[in-house]
Amino acid sequence: MSYGINREEALELVHTHLSNPHMINHSLASEAVLGAIAARLGEDVEKWRLTGLLHDLDSESHNDLDVHTKETARILTAKGVDSEIVDAIRLHNPQAHPGEERSTALQHGLAAGETLTGLIVAAALVNPAKKLAAVKPKSVKKRFKEKAFARGANREIIAECEKLDMTVPEFCELGLVAMQEIAEDIGL
Repeated sequence: MSYGINREEALELVHTHLSNPHMINHSLASEAVLGAIAARLGEDVEKWRLTGLLHDLDSESHNDLDVHTKETARILTAKGVDSEIVDAIRLHNPQAHPGEERSTALQHGLAAGETLTGLIVAAALVNPAKKLAAVKPKSVKKRFKEKAFARGANREIIAECEKLDMTVPEFCELGLVAMQEIAEDIGL
């Protein structure tokens, strides 16, 4: 199916707009997690992966949450990217779009999935091995309950996985496994 962009073009956009290796790795991790969520739900894996990969194109140039995602949406719309992808990306930061709320599976999946990547990375970095391979699902689930751990990983947003008929423990494990599969690509 055509989404107005393919993975190679999407990856080129990521490298054009992002220079921070952590943000590039976050985009790759989000791509993997979104693909795993889509596969679990029987959704369009390619569309979900593209959404995860492209979601933070303007995070370095527009890191103010009052505007973050607006430039990404503009770039993607100008390229003719599928409107469902653009809307999910826009609404992973609702602060920039007052009065709008996430309502679709893709919107909830992106918000929950990309937020989960931060919790999983933090769990890997506090592990003595500092590798995703050493992280166990129960460790991520435990860290989810520790509000002081990885405070930037908003638990309420991660819990939106429940709108996808997944429990938080299931979601944590799904995300961890997806990220472990690309651990070498993201340096963990």
